[in-house]
Amino acid sequence: MRRNLFIGLIVLTAMTMAAPAMATNGTNLIGVGSISRSMGGVGVAAPQDAISAVFANPAAMCMGPYCPGSQADFDATFFKPTVKATITTPGGTINVESQMEPFIIPAVGISTPISDKLRFGFGAYGVSGMGVDYRDIIDLDPGTPGPQGEIFTMYQVMRFAPNLAWLVSPNFSLGANLQIVYASLDLGGGTSHNYATGVQLGGMYRIGETHIGLSYTTEESIDHDRVMDTDMSGLGDATLALSSPQSVVAGVSFEQIKNLLVEFNVKWYNWADADGYKDFDWEDQTVYAIGGQYKLPSGWAFRAGYNFAKSPVKEHNGWTAFSAPGPPPVLTPEFGQEYLRVIGLPAVVESHVTLGLGYEFSERFQATFGYMHAFSNDITETSVDGVILKSELEEDSFDFGLKWTF
Repeated sequence: MRRNLFIGLIVLTAMTMAAPAMATNGTNLIGVGSISRSMGGVGVAAPQDAISAVFANPAAMCMGPYCPGSQADFDATFFKPTVKATITTPGGTINVESQMEPFIIPAVGISTPISDKLRFGFGAYGVSGMGVDYRDIIDLDPGTPGPQGEIFTMYQVMRFAPNLAWLVSPNFSLGANLQIVYASLDLGGGTSHNYATGVQLGGMYRIGETHIGLSYTTEESIDHDRVMDTDMSGLGDATLALSSPQSVVAGVSFEQIKNLLVEFNVKWYNWADADGYKDFDWEDQTVYAIGGQYKLPSGWAFRAGYNFAKSPVKEHNGWTAFSAPGPPPVLTPEFGQEYLRVIGLPAVVESHVTLGLGYEFSERFQATFGYMHAFSNDITETSVDGVILKSELEEDSFDFGLKWTF
């Protein structure tokens, strides 16, 4: 058993290094793992695998469907965002689509008993990020040498989470994990990466076939050196601090009909007080997620869900784009900030629908598939001198997972 766990930890660490992710709820994925994502991102009350247990509620390992045995989960998400920008200036209108390639996002989780009431788990997964690639396709002032306004952004966040869960009583469990966070940021001038640590706490209570879950995660702030161009010189000369915001998730699940599980979650992300996002003037976000799962005796499982959260990116109007009309026009720092907020980091999708399918080949081995579609949403801003910035974002993802119980 110990040898298997040790090998699993090595494998998951190798699989998850330098894995990017993309935004859905702000810059956060709606959920981690193919089962959670195919059920709208729920999991704090009734996670169905070790990945979701570690990510959603560290107390769940003692009351999940994989107790009292051990479990290893391996998941991958193929994530394809479609990002478009429309930029109107006195020189005309530009319509472009980001050239960013789709992403592969891995997730791995392990859960194993230490004693009858204590379990150890470990998760590693891409959890949040954002990015666009408008290099060589935007030129705001074609009359001057060189492209003006081209932009590239890439933000990636990974989490490594050793987890402990304690079964306080047959119907009540507590858990905690250490959040080891790795983040990298590139705003077109090179990548800056750094690390931070935080804590996630969770609890779960069972009343018959009803489960109630609650989880809290601290804010983790990371400094990215020499990525900001504060004086419009084209040189990264300043540090940008970006935080994974503190969050609270509560949920309840029901299984009053045999083999039919329904779960509802409410999540709160504190973007308004998080480093970096408060400077971008993001607002707090409340996420509503509902998911269902129905299992057949033949081993098939069918899943579906819905996830909604209002975009945290506030719309600004009335700012000044030019300090001098040119030619060439002289852009203001206000334009630079709004351009980065709206064109470079357009985390504006709100509604997501999800579907999933699973099959148990045996009591020890399962495969899962999932699909998510985030409906198109946009943000538009207008300056006092007639510059209009618009971004539109739509997302599709496909998930595949393997679950091994031993």
